[in-house]
Amino acid sequence: MKRILVSWIGRTDLCAVEESDSIGLGPIAQAVDVTGYDDIVLISDYPAQEVTSYLGWLATRTPTKITRHVARLTSPTNFAEIYEAAIATISETQKRHGSELLLTFHLSPGTPAMAAVWILLAKTLYPATLIQSSREHGVQVADIPFDISAEFIPRITRQNDERLEHLLAALPPEAPEFDSIIHRSPAMQRLIAKARLAAGRAVPVLIEGESGTGKELLARAIHRASPRAKKPFVAVNCGAIPAELVESEFFGHRKGAFTGAAADRKGYFESANSGTLFLDEIGELPLSAQVKILRVLQEGEVTQVGDSKSVIVDVRIVAATNRSLMQEVAASRFRADLFYRLAVAVLIIPPLRERQGDIGLLIDHFLEQAVIDNSETRKKISAGARNLLLCHPWPGNVRELLNTLRRATVWTTGDTIQADDIREALFPVDLQPTEHVLNRSIADGFNIQEVMAEVARHYLQRGMNEGGGNKSKAAKILGLPNYQTLTNWLKKYDLVGLDK
Repeated sequence: MKRILVSWIGRTDLCAVEESDSIGLGPIAQAVDVTGYDDIVLISDYPAQEVTSYLGWLATRTPTKITRHVARLTSPTNFAEIYEAAIATISETQKRHGSELLLTFHLSPGTPAMAAVWILLAKTLYPATLIQSSREHGVQVADIPFDISAEFIPRITRQNDERLEHLLAALPPEAPEFDSIIHRSPAMQRLIAKARLAAGRAVPVLIEGESGTGKELLARAIHRASPRAKKPFVAVNCGAIPAELVESEFFGHRKGAFTGAAADRKGYFESANSGTLFLDEIGELPLSAQVKILRVLQEGEVTQVGDSKSVIVDVRIVAATNRSLMQEVAASRFRADLFYRLAVAVLIIPPLRERQGDIGLLIDHFLEQAVIDNSETRKKISAGARNLLLCHPWPGNVRELLNTLRRATVWTTGDTIQADDIREALFPVDLQPTEHVLNRSIADGFNIQEVMAEVARHYLQRGMNEGGGNKSKAAKILGLPNYQTLTNWLKKYDLVGLDK
């Protein structure tokens, strides 16, 4: 097994390049001198020039490969950002070397918050040796029992997230309608905060997210928190409606309007009148149907098939899709005018793999509520089984997690779900349908420029969303030098709709 040292670069390490005689070698160089490693993985948010100089100096002291990871922190004490950077670094290291590694986390470099996160990871997701060092005592193994770790580690949920705090300040004092959405991650906190703001306003809402992320659950919460809460909520699966029945389904029909119309029937718009119409998977609607839906939204009235008299309707539209509608517009598969009509309040649900801290919470919730097997007996889960669930990438998101627990319960004869039960219940990730950019076929018809453009559009849109529409913030998030460069990228990939 390969021995890997993972550490943040601290200020003492950087100063050692010029001041080693007075302050010593610094924690990292001390550890490298004492123990041989197969890879030295270092994370830093210091300026590139300082880090490059240090890495050059360190390379003269060891033949071991040194891998650098750049982290962008708003604060060296922001636990959420430190945690995410550490997770990303370890995951990338496992991809390069495999999962069978002997990890060592160095506690001394960096801030106390960084040390706290290393302890958390070493005692939970990534079993590792913890070391600390000083000029006086050299390099030592830090033996920290888990119970002490739990007391030492500050709650990750106490983020210094000023953006979220400002957002929450404008919210109603309570929003119990969103209690059914189990979460603690910063990404979901921001999403729920935005959803609560949108709920009280009569604007259309567009929810984007991968399959299984809970788009309808969020839509129902928005409806329950809105002034229309006591009015109808009508959910429509747009992908299940044949093109020839769109008018009848959405607008209704009169008796005898066509073969099989045995009685008058209200359409979805009339059924949802004064309430909320949830258009799930709206990206599946054919272009011809999109035109008809747009007309109703513009005029506020529908005409049943077989009738000449229009009926005024007042509905709030909440639409959802597992695609990027902006990309669908760019590919001429979705009407731009309908997109801009729907995309007033846009909410993008992050996939479960990006919701740090939520998986464990969801596991406990599902087991606590006894929703796994509809029994009154709550199943327990072993530490090994929980760890397998925490490390899984969950391409099917929350729905996949729930159904995996259901399958595991079937295989569990006792009162505790074991690791083997989870292994049997999990679907291999490489057997799951995926459109991963690195796994596509390069047979006839492959166009690398189109793939590159798709990737660029995806991250440009995410950057603008995360930056709240501020191009300077989005440029920083995306690693671009300034907002002018971002503007050029938006124009290059026909995303001028985001540049408003």
